[in-house]
Amino acid sequence: MSTATTTKTAELPEPTTPSTARTGKNGPAGAGEGRIGVRANLRHIGALARRNALQIKQDPESMFDVLLMPIVFTLLFVFVFGGAVAGKGNQSEYVSYLVPGLMAMMGLNVSMAVGSGINEDFQKGVMDRFRTMPIARSSVLIAKIVVEIGRMMIAFAILLIVGFILGLSIETSALEVLAAIGLSLLFGASLMWIFILIGLSVKTAQAVQGVGIVVLMPLQFGSSIFTPPTTMPGWLQTFTDYNPLSNLADAARGLFIGGPVAHDLLMTLAWSAVITLATAPIAVAKFRKKT
Repeated sequence: MSTATTTKTAELPEPTTPSTARTGKNGPAGAGEGRIGVRANLRHIGALARRNALQIKQDPESMFDVLLMPIVFTLLFVFVFGGAVAGKGNQSEYVSYLVPGLMAMMGLNVSMAVGSGINEDFQKGVMDRFRTMPIARSSVLIAKIVVEIGRMMIAFAILLIVGFILGLSIETSALEVLAAIGLSLLFGASLMWIFILIGLSVKTAQAVQGVGIVVLMPLQFGSSIFTPPTTMPGWLQTFTDYNPLSNLADAARGLFIGGPVAHDLLMTLAWSAVITLATAPIAVAKFRKKT
């Protein structure tokens, strides 16, 4: 424990004194962010990401969600809904439909953990220390996202392993599968900015999870993740067509088993860009001002 703490603090700039931190609108760190170069910023992100990774190492139970969630959800939906969707005895066909969609779902669920983690760090006073350091405010938040992307990759790996065991069939190339994984990671990273903003806006980590569930449920089940939307009512099909999770699921599905990809791919990239550009600056500004 002491060794990890020494390593973390040694790699980050020294904090300013409390009296100095109160000077200026955002403190000296906020005033000096413009002088921080790209190389220094990347170094700070790396140090903070290592700090977050060390936290996971010290608390391995925090990995239970990404280790168990892909297994539980894949088994649950394949054996509960697979027969009804694809016909009895054709669960393997449903696996090929479901697994690419579950990649979108995994990204959404993992993203919610970022908001809870940010909120808990504020409650523990960790963020107060970071904000006294001459580092870019965005580096603290980006470091969180970097580590969560790593957790998301682990979830995807487990999901694919379980899928192959249950009969997942890849009918395209390895390059297209990697493209589907990369697209899911990109979209998941954009969603993290939303949950970071939620984590900075509510008072407790439980509130982050409560708001997250309200967002998760309609997006997940009002999409093409689990079933084709053709049997849904017309109004729900319209919602599904504009649901970014449907675009991601359909794009990943096309990259896994073939079919039209261009429209859903471009829509997913557009959604990722719009979400990031709309929420990241607000989240960084909120982080500067939060007390």
